[in-house]
Amino acid sequence: MRTTSLALAGIGLLALAACDSSPAPTPPQGGDTAATGGVNVSGPALRIVGSSTVYPFTTAVAENFRRKYPAAAAPIVESTGTGGGIKLFCGGVGTQHPDIANASRRIKKSEVELCNTNGVKQIVEVQVGLDGIAIAQSKSDAHLDVTPAQIFLALAATKPDGSKNTVTTWNQIDPKLPSRKIEVLGPPPTSGTRDAFNELVMEAGCSTFPNLKALKDSNEDEYKTRCTKLREDGVYVEAGENDNLIVQKLVANPTAVGIFGYSYLEENLDKIEGVKMNGVAPEYEAIASGAYPASRPLYIYVKGEHARAKPALAVFLQEYTSEAAFGPEGYLKSRGLIAEPDAERKASAAAAAALTPLDITALK
Repeated sequence: MRTTSLALAGIGLLALAACDSSPAPTPPQGGDTAATGGVNVSGPALRIVGSSTVYPFTTAVAENFRRKYPAAAAPIVESTGTGGGIKLFCGGVGTQHPDIANASRRIKKSEVELCNTNGVKQIVEVQVGLDGIAIAQSKSDAHLDVTPAQIFLALAATKPDGSKNTVTTWNQIDPKLPSRKIEVLGPPPTSGTRDAFNELVMEAGCSTFPNLKALKDSNEDEYKTRCTKLREDGVYVEAGENDNLIVQKLVANPTAVGIFGYSYLEENLDKIEGVKMNGVAPEYEAIASGAYPASRPLYIYVKGEHARAKPALAVFLQEYTSEAAFGPEGYLKSRGLIAEPDAERKASAAAAAALTPLDITALK
């Protein structure tokens, strides 16, 4: 687990008034000039948990927030994985529970129901940008160019006919692929990146086989299992929530490939390179346009019940959704975040400013 805190000492644990959970006033505009007065950033440090993919972006916002408002307690940002972070976020209301959950997939209806059971009912969804599920390899080996169907054939626990998957080299799937061992390092089941990989790559590849596509209508649970259950014979290796560790392993093992968010590829292009999918490389413009097949939105989820006791929450959200941060030329671009289209960014900023509650009917 990765944790960053610019100042852990001296944080007072103030009681949250659950009965007064009305949204905090929108902070005044002004950026740096507001840092000298007029902005209320009192209260305990903001605590943020969740996705390892969103972690670098939220950390950058936390650092900028701290520079602008040195009187505020430094936000504490932890990388716990999307599923683990949402579970912590949904644990309840109070200073012992997080204020924000980073997520590399959309929150599930079942998770919202867990939140509600524990008194967390004012959940604000803010889409902060776009990302691609990057497949990467060392620069020192033969280039891969694969399709979702080929990835499915390499990693699924069973073949399309239901028998055990025993292929060991890429060229056994297609003679045009390199004759090297299939070794894939990727995220665990608790990761939002794993969820997105299953949906955008494994299911996309699975559905190209008519018998499996037909199974979706007759037995969706079996379809999900057949499409997304990964091999457990050493071909697919769960590498934890530390995506930097996967990068290091790719450098040490040039025959392996890794799966993680685009930002980690972008930060390490001196060591590794993206694997093309359907002939399209995981690059900024291709992900932003949707040309790259494994593109996904990234989110933060905010606990509205904490806004009154932690005025800094509203100020932090204003910073995150400012054009200077998540805009096309904002400072998060250098960290690998891909900006949403203009209309979506405006909607995200408006939801953050108004603390608009999430509509659960839109969730699966």
